Amino acid sequence: MDGTASFYSKQQVIITLAASTIVLGILVGLSSLFLGLFLEWVEQFFLHYEETAKIPSPISTAPRTRLLSVTIGGVIAAIIWWLLRTKSQPMVSIKQTLAGEQMPWWQTVIHVITQIFYVGVGGSIGRELAPREAGALLAQRWQSLLAKTRLSPLSTADRQLLIAAAAGAGFAGIYIAPITGMLFCVEVLLKKLSLRTVTVSLTMSTIAMFVGSTAKGFKPYYLIGDAKFSLASLVFVLLLAPICGLIGGLCRQLFQWAEKRQTKNSHILWQLPLIAVITGLVSLKLPEIMGNGRSLAQLAINSKQEHFLIILLLGAIGKIIITTLTIRFGAAGGTLTPAIAIGAVVGAAIGLALLPMFPALVIWQCAVIGACTLLAASQQAPFMALFMIIEICHLDYSAFLPLAIGTLLSIAVSKQVIQRLTNKRSY
Repeated sequence: MDGTASFYSKQQVIITLAASTIVLGILVGLSSLFLGLFLEWVEQFFLHYEETAKIPSPISTAPRTRLLSVTIGGVIAAIIWWLLRTKSQPMVSIKQTLAGEQMPWWQTVIHVITQIFYVGVGGSIGRELAPREAGALLAQRWQSLLAKTRLSPLSTADRQLLIAAAAGAGFAGIYIAPITGMLFCVEVLLKKLSLRTVTVSLTMSTIAMFVGSTAKGFKPYYLIGDAKFSLASLVFVLLLAPICGLIGGLCRQLFQWAEKRQTKNSHILWQLPLIAVITGLVSLKLPEIMGNGRSLAQLAINSKQEHFLIILLLGAIGKIIITTLTIRFGAAGGTLTPAIAIGAVVGAAIGLALLPMFPALVIWQCAVIGACTLLAASQQAPFMALFMIIEICHLDYSAFLPLAIGTLLSIAVSKQVIQRLTNKRSY
């Protein structure tokens, strides 16, 4: 009898886990869909343009409008985040949620929407944290609902899996990248690769992807050329990857420094508007500095002539400084897409510098290699970085070898950089 009861109990757990995966996939996909549509509305209302892969930056928007948009948005976001951080329950991160802490419902919803709002008005920060936090919040609420039923209770490990999978599914739903969502779950959050974790997270991310794609379909996030990656790209990787590993390691340290010392008191009321004004002033001449970095990365991908070199280098330096200060001065958001932009610029700039000597180089491929290797170094997540670039660019299989080699080299270099910088701080 005990064996039979144990068997039925295990079956109930599997059924509960499977049902939760499907339900959360749909709910998280809907939340990502809503956030994507909200972003479009904010951009149209404040910047008077519709973001597409062909037009990823508000270049046709009047410079004055760009400045006013991000400045007004910075003031609004600063007030909201100041109220959330000083007048309500403390915010709970995804990692804290995995440890068992409860995300406050309305505070988290407002926090998530504010992130998307600030990106939409032109703030220099990634948009990918918001759908991940929304996914984790929905998973936690779903588990609270399950606890009130007679269904077989899930183990702590399964509850953590659902939260991490929902966070990854949020990313998959907004970027239409299910494998990346799965790898974010198993490689970054859980750090556990098993049949159970992959099955649940990949299924949930796939469902969220289909729901999220109902608005814009399965279009690539970045537009690239159609040339196959050649042997020349393998040689270029050996030069570029260590450089991106070095810069990526430094970016990781800068972003972490900014997050640890992020303004959470009343100083956000002047600091965040200040960096918003700086972003707007830079956008007067370089509108690609605005937003999550998509436009800067696309500019690098589209670059074909040497006169773009100075613009790209200034864009990379500006993106690093402004994104770091945006986080430091109180804005919440992701760092994946800013890292992609910085890497794409570095790759394209080096490719353009070498083009007179090596005319066989394809600049958009240089940009893609740079984006992948710097992303891997800055996030310390090689598999996620590799498949993210492949999925959002719709790359073919010729890209696997150069990107895999580049990711390996950049991770190795970045680990040395991070270790040395950490050791210096410890003395």
